Amino acid sequence: MAPRLSPAQEALAKAEKRYNSSVGWFSSSATKYEEAGDLFKEAANNFKLERLFKESGDAFMREAECRVNGGEKDDAANAYWNAAKAYKQGFPDLAAAALGSTVRLLTQLGRFRQAADREKEIGQIYLHEGNDLSKAVAAYLQASEWYDQEDAKATGSSCKKDAADLLAELDRFQEAMRLYDEVAQYSLGSQLTKYNVKEYWLRAGLCALAAQDAVTARRKFDDYSRADVTFPSTREARFLLALLEAVERGDQEAFTGSVFEYDQITKLDNWKTQILLKIKKGIRDEPGLL
Repeated sequence: MAPRLSPAQEALAKAEKRYNSSVGWFSSSATKYEEAGDLFKEAANNFKLERLFKESGDAFMREAECRVNGGEKDDAANAYWNAAKAYKQGFPDLAAAALGSTVRLLTQLGRFRQAADREKEIGQIYLHEGNDLSKAVAAYLQASEWYDQEDAKATGSSCKKDAADLLAELDRFQEAMRLYDEVAQYSLGSQLTKYNVKEYWLRAGLCALAAQDAVTARRKFDDYSRADVTFPSTREARFLLALLEAVERGDQEAFTGSVFEYDQITKLDNWKTQILLKIKKGIRDEPGLL
């Protein structure tokens, strides 16, 4: 006796049979694909209940194929998204690919806000699961562009900031500085985000120092001080200026002291620690400086 099929396997077998069936006198191809799609969706949900996430994602992908063939792009986009959510359980590359299919359909439908949400998800997958910072940057920047187009500028600005952080990690300092400046410029005009401007300017200045470009760092400090007369009095500005002066003098001891003093009050995050290490190497390649 053949082993009994699980509910998911039964639905999958029915779906494949319906998908491959011929169209009769009293049915249409649209009906066939709709019915097959429903069965693939049933199989996908049952696989998810069984915690068979790869199989669930595959079944959702087959559902999406049926929806596309039946001319139902909205349902197809949703099926691809469901596939991505299943694939996220251990299959990041497949999840990113499924989200890419979702994005393509959403842009065809003119739903750019939703496309931006899914593109941001792609960036998060490449950042946290795929370990591909360049692809994460590209996804965040694309999401930012669509958010801006849909007048969701705060969310778009947040994506730019995330992209800037990653660009600095990739040593693409000029691009990072440009994005930090754009985010800061937007934030200056918002009462909700104006407080964050000093942090963005600090990060831009640190990028200039990490690029061993003290001239640009000095120019940016002056520009920021003119844009906001309160900036020079902030801890961020004083910290940046102290680092800049230490770099200009080639004074490793002063550099180390400024870093230590800042860290005592405002704990350095991982991003700043990495950038400061890169700046340190530009002064002198001395282990243990930080």
